[in-house]
Amino acid sequence: MPAFGQFIVKVHGRCNLACRYCYLYAGPDHTWRDRPAAAAPAVLDRTAHRIAEHAAAHRLSEAALVLHGGEPLLAGAGRLAAFADRVRALAPAGCTVHTTVQTNATLLTEARTATLARHGIRIGISLDGGLAAHNTQRTDHAGRPSWPAALRGARLLADRHPDAYAGILTVVDPRTDPVEMYESLLALRPPALDLLLPHGNWTNPPPGLPRAGTASGRPTPYGDWLTTVFDRWWRVGRRETRIRLFEECIALLLGLPAATESLGLDPVDAIVVETDGTIEQVDSLKSAYDTAAATGLDIFRHTFDDALRHPGVAARRGGADALAATCRACPLLTVCGGGHYAHRYRAENGFANPSVYCADLERLVRHVAARLSDATAGERR
Repeated sequence: MPAFGQFIVKVHGRCNLACRYCYLYAGPDHTWRDRPAAAAPAVLDRTAHRIAEHAAAHRLSEAALVLHGGEPLLAGAGRLAAFADRVRALAPAGCTVHTTVQTNATLLTEARTATLARHGIRIGISLDGGLAAHNTQRTDHAGRPSWPAALRGARLLADRHPDAYAGILTVVDPRTDPVEMYESLLALRPPALDLLLPHGNWTNPPPGLPRAGTASGRPTPYGDWLTTVFDRWWRVGRRETRIRLFEECIALLLGLPAATESLGLDPVDAIVVETDGTIEQVDSLKSAYDTAAATGLDIFRHTFDDALRHPGVAARRGGADALAATCRACPLLTVCGGGHYAHRYRAENGFANPSVYCADLERLVRHVAARLSDATAGERR
């Protein structure tokens, strides 16, 4: 079975914001409440050894270390840097460790950003858009807006440390103007954008999608939003920024390998270490039900190879055989891949369903395919 290549480490399990839609802290999973706020030094050191052990056992040439939370900067930039250095020092010869921290940007200062950059840690930012109006739900625990501090942090990163700027992660909100949203994010000069669908499912559907019914014939507000952004991004004729979802869709349509949780059939290669050292599946599963991401494993008693053999992990890495019959029969199977695993959940039968975004994904994939076909036809002429 393919090894894990991405290690998401919760260095701090609390957040300085209280975003009103947060699936992690306001969703059905409550396991975070019983965990320590920050990972202890022993947890981080043991995690570093486990990552190195896995990299050596599978002869990995590279590995991705993602420093996550909560808000990881609550742990302090120095602590993040020391942990990243420790993982690199223990990694076997020939294995390059690419380190990223995912932050809401409110705690970015010149000193912290410089520390992260100096230690080779790239910085990804989570925002709801590039304007204050897009970020009204991202407030602190007292209800105060986070946007002024987040904007300062994003501008600081772009202006002073562009080489450490990994990009911006934004969750799609079909109630916003897609072109305005995209162009407002461009103004923050990200080298890449991740456009993510909200973590909804058939039991708790995302805003704008009905609970009842099947995948066929459903409205496609998310697909419509994404295709509008795609056309704006595509027609410029030059790459203003990378958009991973679109690039992966194009690659899959061309028969090239691609790696994203939202598209394709490649096995997901990410595993999570929580602040208490427990090994869990990715956080998105926590949007389904309480303990959905649990494995019963921890870094003190178990290896990451043990996690590879966990039934829940294996189910997410089963390719086409793990999909619903309707997905296996779909002509878009190799591109869509059944969509994000967490979005397939229905309380009555678990994850053996098409994505709740099935119609939206079909809308996007067929639209991108048409644009790609038009472009290649033009080249032939």
